Amino acid sequence: MRVIYILFDSLNRHALGCYGGQAVPTPQFDRLAARSVSFGTHYVGSMPCMPARRDLMTGRLNFLHRAWGPLEPFDNAFPEILRAERGTHSHLVTDHYHYFEDGGVGFHGRYSSWEFFRGQEKDKWKGVVAPPMERWRGTYHPTQFDGRTDQNANMPYYVSRERMTEEAAFPIALCTEAALDFLETNKAADNWLLQLECFDPHEPFFAAARFREGLPTNYRGPVLDWPRYGQPGYAPEEEAELRANYLALVAMCDDYLGRVLDWMDANEAWSDTALVVSTDHGLLLGEHEYWGKNRPPFFDEVARIPLFIHHPDHAAQAGSRRMALTQTMDLMPTILDIFGATTPPEVLGRSLMPLLAQDAPLRPGVLFGQFGGAVNVTDGRFVYMRHPEGAQSAVPLHHYTLMPVHMRSFFEAREIQGATLAGPFGFTKGMPVLKLPLVADAAANMIHRYPLLDPHTALYDLHADPAQAAPVDAPAEAARMAALLTALMAEHEAPPEAFARLGLPAPRSRAAAD
Repeated sequence: MRVIYILFDSLNRHALGCYGGQAVPTPQFDRLAARSVSFGTHYVGSMPCMPARRDLMTGRLNFLHRAWGPLEPFDNAFPEILRAERGTHSHLVTDHYHYFEDGGVGFHGRYSSWEFFRGQEKDKWKGVVAPPMERWRGTYHPTQFDGRTDQNANMPYYVSRERMTEEAAFPIALCTEAALDFLETNKAADNWLLQLECFDPHEPFFAAARFREGLPTNYRGPVLDWPRYGQPGYAPEEEAELRANYLALVAMCDDYLGRVLDWMDANEAWSDTALVVSTDHGLLLGEHEYWGKNRPPFFDEVARIPLFIHHPDHAAQAGSRRMALTQTMDLMPTILDIFGATTPPEVLGRSLMPLLAQDAPLRPGVLFGQFGGAVNVTDGRFVYMRHPEGAQSAVPLHHYTLMPVHMRSFFEAREIQGATLAGPFGFTKGMPVLKLPLVADAAANMIHRYPLLDPHTALYDLHADPAQAAPVDAPAEAARMAALLTALMAEHEAPPEAFARLGLPAPRSRAAAD
């Protein structure tokens, strides 16, 4: 078996024509949908980028036990399992620079081989000792250019952007070229997995010029392609400009996806190669009066995402859609299943292979969220967002980890000084872990950097109100969803304080967190 696994970042489901989007043509995604089974109720798990990737690689949720960080020594990584059990060669092609920061340690090294292309977002690629600050201040909108030069500043983007004067120099073009080179080199071989992972259409929304054609706006100001998260108070013409730039980048992703589909056609690979295409999460582009992710509630624009799977054995199902409730952690056991490898007992994700033959209920609900934020649950109809309220919000949280590293930095000394050993949990393979108190004002604490907005418990009925325009007052349904949330948290071995901060009853035996 051969598998091509394509992962975009921040690809909004409702931007794609095959999911009802009309703002920009996406003919290649439409073409993909016609050759695959698509999923209509597919949800995120942990948010944002690297927590989601840990879910995708290990088949478990990250966010109930720790924030952004590396793989753990006890984690099951699907490329390693494939190599050990099936002798499968896995190759990663990516421009997703978070893999190569402190908080991405361990991911790329699990693959048999890998390629990395530079220049996305805050990737510290090219060195400019004396950047032209005043020129850039006039070039970029003041909401995105503030002159900062710290490690979390936007400055690297302005350096990298000046190197991308031709479309061929864009990271997505380089990634796709490298992926096609792998496919050509290995088209006569069997037993391989190619993971093509593109940072686009994640912000900043910078696409080659031809993709912006046909998306006019009345905006006439400096470059505005990087939205500020939250409620930044954009004028209507600024909002239109940001959306147009995002759609241009979606169109560019669509075009480059088509090049992989062309290779499939030219090599008749649909008969012997599986193709999986998805994303890690969506993004708010002014819906619910919010922009971005992390800070606002995880509405469906962020949490409900596209998924396409083509498998040669189920070619007769091409063009159909499944409505079973699925989520990101299911892709790990699905890939193992495609190769006939064993799913480890620690994995809570479920293979989606049976659903390719026939739609059927897979689970009663899925959890999704971000460490330190709401814990959200959906059963496919209702979405219940449970936030800590009142005194519960003061319940201290802890990181449970053997890899205490933030996105771009080590933990501060004061974040580790209160460490104790906890566990083992049932999924840590007999290893105890560090139990580190969450230091609320630590510089790298994600909630400190991105304070939560509208942190109120709410229930939404997606059948009656698919746009989630207003929460419903339905105490019986809220109680049912709270019970489902509690049961799923227990299944995932959430620590006692995770229940206490939400005012939920914890399971009686929680020795692992003592």
